[in-house]
Amino acid sequence: MNAFTFEEKNLLCIYSGGENRQKTIAALKDMQSYLEPDETELRNLTDSTIAKLRQMTDAEFAGLDLTPDFDLEDFADGE
Repeated sequence: MNAFTFEEKNLLCIYSGGENRQKTIAALKDMQSYLEPDETELRNLTDSTIAKLRQMTDAEFAGLDLTPDFDLEDFADGE
């Protein structure tokens, strides 16, 4: 299986369907339907993420750590 890039992993954190690979693929495809024609970079990133998801098994997907790689306190208001 190809490793996910940092950006692909961020997409997975946002659009993950829990421990369900198919729901995550569906959520990513749904998000793509809202992209504007000039949002090619995000479309390409989403395409590569979906391709990697399709290559992996459900068990491999369930084993992914989809915890966001940032501290929520960094985004707190007033700081």
